[in-house]
Amino acid sequence: MILRSLAVSAFLLGSALAADPIFSGQQPGEKTTPFKIVEILGANAGKEREVIADNGGGATALVFMHGIERSMMPLLRVVDEYGALRKDSLKTEIIFLNADRLEGEQRAKNASGSLKLQSRVGLSLDGAEGPGNYGLNKECLMTIIVAKDNTVTANFALAQPGIADAPKVLEALAKVSGDANPPTLEQLNERQMARNGGGPRDGGGMRRGEGMAPPARPPVDLNQFDLNTEEGLRGAVKALIGEVQSLRTELATRPPQRPGPRPEPQPARAPIPGAVPSDPKLEGLVRRFIRPTNDDAAVDAVLAEVRDYIKDNADLKQQAIDGWTRVLHFENYGTEYARKTGKAFLEELKK
Repeated sequence: MILRSLAVSAFLLGSALAADPIFSGQQPGEKTTPFKIVEILGANAGKEREVIADNGGGATALVFMHGIERSMMPLLRVVDEYGALRKDSLKTEIIFLNADRLEGEQRAKNASGSLKLQSRVGLSLDGAEGPGNYGLNKECLMTIIVAKDNTVTANFALAQPGIADAPKVLEALAKVSGDANPPTLEQLNERQMARNGGGPRDGGGMRRGEGMAPPARPPVDLNQFDLNTEEGLRGAVKALIGEVQSLRTELATRPPQRPGPRPEPQPARAPIPGAVPSDPKLEGLVRRFIRPTNDDAAVDAVLAEVRDYIKDNADLKQQAIDGWTRVLHFENYGTEYARKTGKAFLEELKK
């Protein structure tokens, strides 16, 4: 019983830490639409260009940056390094978003120079919101849209991007670019080290011995154990104990941190109202409703389908209220007509 409780507690802890999904940008299966940027680096710096047409439907990674923080640098470095490695089969675009063009260009130039980015770097001409048809979410510091043949194949809406997001992002980039044997995080960081000079780097792209942790280890995968058997439960607990011991060893051997400036406190983010529906069909209907390519008839058809689906089911009705409350909270979700009819639909549900 104790073993089962430990294993179940471990799974519940993982579930509790999982973030409630939010939307940002087109979803898989939707089309990418044209938008312009101004080039930041290279011979064409200061010139405008149209990104989607320029890449001609090839495998593309669109990395939209709503902000820039130290915690997101390791992931950005990894994506940039992989894009440079696969430049013949993958077009990597890093696109900064800023309300002020002059300020945005300077910030993008400073960040690009500091990180020594190799990808094409630009500033969106559509301000802080980014291209209107993309429905980018300001709550996400980074939104990565992977596409081929002008169709989205993967979407990563990252409110707090970090190196932990790298494996899934690299998997999507490898798949869209036809890379059957993609490099590991360690190999990508070693490539960056060789390019920039200096000692070996850790999973975050920092030189080891500079007050940073050793290379990131993959977390224990408890799915490999059968928790319905005593032997499986014992194996799971043993693996968890080993994980704790390894973490203690890492902390004990970690070099002392170099003193640095105290980071400015970040204001607490207000909770996002509503919730993503737990019912799969209803969640899919919400996603269809906010597509930026919908015409008025498509919006009406989605709402009609929702009404028919939830009928008098109190649980589905509440999920619909939560879902539409959430998407209408973000001003750039859906078309103008969708937002207008969505508000009326939400009032209808609440009566």
